[in-house]
Amino acid sequence: MARGDGAALSDPTGRAAVAAVWRIESAKVVGALARYTGDFALAEDLAQEAFAEALVTWPRDGVPRNPGGWLLTVGRRRAIDAFRRRAAADERYAALARDLGEGVVDAGETDPDQIDDDVLALMFVSCHPVLSPEARVALTLRVVGGLTSDEIARAFLVPTATVQARITRAKKALGAAGVPFEVPPPEERSPRLGSVLSVVYVIFTEGSSASSGDRLIRFDLAGEAQRLARVLARLMPGEPEVHGLLALLELTAARFPARTAPDGSPVLLEHQDRRRWDRSAIVRGRAALARAEKVGRGLGYYGLQAAIAECHAVAPSVEETDWGRVVMLYSALGRLAPSPVVDLNRAVAVSMAQGPAAALPIVDELAGSGALAGSHLLPTVRGELLTRLGRVEEARVELGRAVELCGNERERTVLQRKLDDL
Repeated sequence: MARGDGAALSDPTGRAAVAAVWRIESAKVVGALARYTGDFALAEDLAQEAFAEALVTWPRDGVPRNPGGWLLTVGRRRAIDAFRRRAAADERYAALARDLGEGVVDAGETDPDQIDDDVLALMFVSCHPVLSPEARVALTLRVVGGLTSDEIARAFLVPTATVQARITRAKKALGAAGVPFEVPPPEERSPRLGSVLSVVYVIFTEGSSASSGDRLIRFDLAGEAQRLARVLARLMPGEPEVHGLLALLELTAARFPARTAPDGSPVLLEHQDRRRWDRSAIVRGRAALARAEKVGRGLGYYGLQAAIAECHAVAPSVEETDWGRVVMLYSALGRLAPSPVVDLNRAVAVSMAQGPAAALPIVDELAGSGALAGSHLLPTVRGELLTRLGRVEEARVELGRAVELCGNERERTVLQRKLDDL
């Protein structure tokens, strides 16, 4: 992230205001600049330069009346300067400079529909299939979410230089592939939308169940994914899976307040105080799920997961959960999108509905296939089932393996406690 002069940043209130505006307005600014210049990579650089200028100017002069318009105007001026410098070598840049120089931008006077199209195009470009999954996540968080490279690096526990390299390679790849800055035509939208939803889902998953580190939940990362999902739902109201994803995120996040103890250790579902669940999030999630059902022809991948989350959200307790419906939904999800993780979750639901003896063959088959060989999830579930069946020695072996494989310190502590109890 670009930085301004250190002396000009002495006013922390001004700097905080710049950061807050950037988080809210950056996607609109980058999107508008990309539309104006026709160059996605250049637009992101121009927006960063405008942000750096704001870091110097706003703490000194105050936040402008229209901060988004201010950033956009500065970005356009920087673009004009850059094109004029290149004009002698290429008449195309001279023409762009002339076009950009006509009129002054005020974001408050910009067509809201155009802004929506710009943000939507930005999401589709950032999640383009030509990019690696890691690059899509980094670029989306940077240009759509407004996160700094440092923030992204902290969220995924990787060096800042790694994030910066991913973003740089992503922008070069988009330029080399000639990816246009536009919302894909209708016939291309559905397959491309899957990539966008997948990126948002990956961001939320890492936030809700951190794969490593000393925190179980990264609230900022999960919250950013929720915000992106809400933006998508507003921009694409006719897409059922967009509403399905939003429902899943809301219903899952509703349990966050009860998922950790005061010391940060995990609290398992059966021990959670359901009075602490976020009821407003549950209402929002159920409303989004209802919209997904209304605009679609049956629930899709995210919608089915949201329906499972709803079963938990409305149940007074673990024992009173409609486990038969949960099993049915997992079976439907497994047919729609076969996955060993889905099968493992279905096994857990079967154990609750029919007992551990009915679920163990499902888990044993997964273990035999080697599909989850490097994951702590399978030995965790198998250890639980064996414990409930009274096969203590076998359970110790499984839970010991789970402890070894688990990368999250908080979760590993819980597994070790279970092992010790045996």
